[in-house]
Amino acid sequence: MRIGYFGPEGTFTQEALIDATAGQQLTLVPLPTIYDTVMAVHAGTVERALVPIENSLEGSVNATLDALAMETEDVAIVGEVIHPIRHCLIARSGLELEEIEAVVSHPQANAQCARFIRLRLPQARVLAGASTAEAVRMVAEHDGAWAALGNRLAAERYGCQVLRAGVEDVADNETRFVWLARLGVSPGGPGAVQPVIGPWKTAIVFWGVGAEAPGWLVRCLAEFATRKVNLTRIESRPRKQGLGRYMFFLDLEGRDSDSRVAEALAGLRAHVEVLRVLGSFPAA
Repeated sequence: MRIGYFGPEGTFTQEALIDATAGQQLTLVPLPTIYDTVMAVHAGTVERALVPIENSLEGSVNATLDALAMETEDVAIVGEVIHPIRHCLIARSGLELEEIEAVVSHPQANAQCARFIRLRLPQARVLAGASTAEAVRMVAEHDGAWAALGNRLAAERYGCQVLRAGVEDVADNETRFVWLARLGVSPGGPGAVQPVIGPWKTAIVFWGVGAEAPGWLVRCLAEFATRKVNLTRIESRPRKQGLGRYMFFLDLEGRDSDSRVAEALAGLRAHVEVLRVLGSFPAA
C-alpha cells in the first residue's frame, strides 16, 4: 500500500506516520505540500495519506482545511492520529545560542517555539520554511550560523546536530493528524477493514444562503443542540470570495449514520447552500 504524507523526509508528519503504522509493510511517499498530499489521494497515486489538521498551541492547519473544502469532493477523512510534538533546535554543527544568526522552520513550528526564540535567540532572524524537515535540510546546506526547528528524525536524516531538545513553549504540545482516502474506503488507518470499536467523530463544512441574516449561525448550530449532538470543534474560514463570506468547519461526536446525527445534518441542510461531510471516522 502506498501512503502519502506531508514531506519531505523528516517531518513531524512522517514521525507520526511511522509511529502509527509500526510493523506494517507500507510504501511511504513524501509529498512537497499539504495540497499535493490531498490531491495525490484524489488522483489515486497514493491509497491513503496523512496530513496535520490541528495543533494544541496554534490551532487549525488552514492548508488542510482549505484543500479538503475547496479543492476536491472525493477525498474523505477516514481516521485520526494524535502525536506529541517535541521541537529541537538543530544546526549543521555545534553552535552556542548567541552565535545563531537565523532560525528557520515552518511557520507553525516558529509559532510553537515563539517564547524560546524571543528569550533565548533575540539576535536571530526568524525565517519561514516549507516544512520543518525542509528547514533542517536548508540549514544542513547553509554555510552560515543558521539553526532550524525540527525533530530528531530530520536531524539524523540530514546529518545535523541537536543543540537543544524540547524547545516548544508548552510541554504537552500535540498535533492531530488525519488519515485521508477516497470516498467509500473503509475507515481507520492503512489497511483497516476490521470493525472499529469505540467513539466516532464526524467532520463537516457548510456555508450558506442566509449567512448574512441575524441569527443564521445560531439556527444552524441549534440543529445539533436540540438533538443533544455534542460539537467538539467549530471554526470559520474565508471562502476566498470577498470579505464577509465564510465557511464553517465543525467536528461532532458520533457517526453520520447515527439517527440523531443524521437528523441534525438533515435539519442543517434546510439552512445552508452547501453542506459536505468531510468524513465520519473513529476518534483517536
